[in-house]
Amino acid sequence: MTMTYYTLGNSGLRVSRLALGTMTFGKEWGWGADRDTARAIFDAYVEAGGNVFDTADLYTDGTAEAWLGEFIAERGLRDTAVIASKFTMNMQPGNPNAGGNGRKNIMRAVDASLKRLGTDYIDLYLMHVWDRLTPAEEVMRTLDDLVRMGKIRHVGLSDVPAWYAGRAQAIAELRGYEPVSALQLEYSLAERAIENEFVPFGTRHGAGIMVWSPLASGLLSGKYRPAQTGNGRLDGFRNSTHPGFQKFTQRNWAIVAELEKVASEIGRSMPQVALNWVATQPGIATVILGATTLSQMHDNLGALDFEIPKAHRDRLERASGTPAPFPYSYFDSQIQARVTGGATTGDKPSNYVSPVLIEGESASVSTN
Repeated sequence: MTMTYYTLGNSGLRVSRLALGTMTFGKEWGWGADRDTARAIFDAYVEAGGNVFDTADLYTDGTAEAWLGEFIAERGLRDTAVIASKFTMNMQPGNPNAGGNGRKNIMRAVDASLKRLGTDYIDLYLMHVWDRLTPAEEVMRTLDDLVRMGKIRHVGLSDVPAWYAGRAQAIAELRGYEPVSALQLEYSLAERAIENEFVPFGTRHGAGIMVWSPLASGLLSGKYRPAQTGNGRLDGFRNSTHPGFQKFTQRNWAIVAELEKVASEIGRSMPQVALNWVATQPGIATVILGATTLSQMHDNLGALDFEIPKAHRDRLERASGTPAPFPYSYFDSQIQARVTGGATTGDKPSNYVSPVLIEGESASVSTN
């Protein structure tokens, strides 16, 4: 495949449309890839042209960051690689300040991540999850301090309420802090809630969405069926209280069935179709791939080599769509027409701004 790169949100950071997730690097959590397999997955992604590597201090108890740093160093890719890491989660039981989004923990966490990664800066540093306690003012000031110190380059938020993201961005704009360039959120055919608030916020206020779990924790891979159990990761989480793994529902089985039909009809694998759908939705900057085998990574890397025909895309939309909850049900054309008096009214005409796309051979300055 030919990888293309686009700027992340309103930043100047160029990122590939597919990112490599490293939560599967290591077997400390009872599943994942061993070191040799993780390196092979890393190499396949790099050779395909990918440049975004997503990790976190929590992932496999630090192994993911350590391996990622080693793999990047082995190939001399630090200037090429866009490393995204995250803070918030607590790895020191009994110490409340070893987790959360306060200044004390952020400063501790970034230094620990830099050490494990074997680098002196992180390209994109994200809050891993809202802790419900720390004011956005403290978070954004601390992240801006880290940018000014040179320890991080760009700022992002993961798994936060939309109102919190909006407040954080407003604080950054008003106080001259480094703005939020990325939102990292769950999104898939099985989980489409971000379309109501986060996609409009991101496209209007400069935050590109980085998608995690685009295959719904493997549900959309094709290896799960309603009437059977196996040894997949989701099978091991059937009794889990983690909301990210609660995927076995009647609605989701209907989505799986339609996805299987569409994939068969267009001659693509189920993961490729599911990934393609996510990557080509509005507001999506990059999609994080999480593979445990090399064959999975090779298959996933082919997700952008085709277009889903409109008729098939419409079928996926119908199977996975849900009614808009209040107040979003008031924002469709039927209600909005009462605002415009029935006159066709829009933001800007479709040809108002042309997208910037740079492609082609570079000009030569050599006379040879």
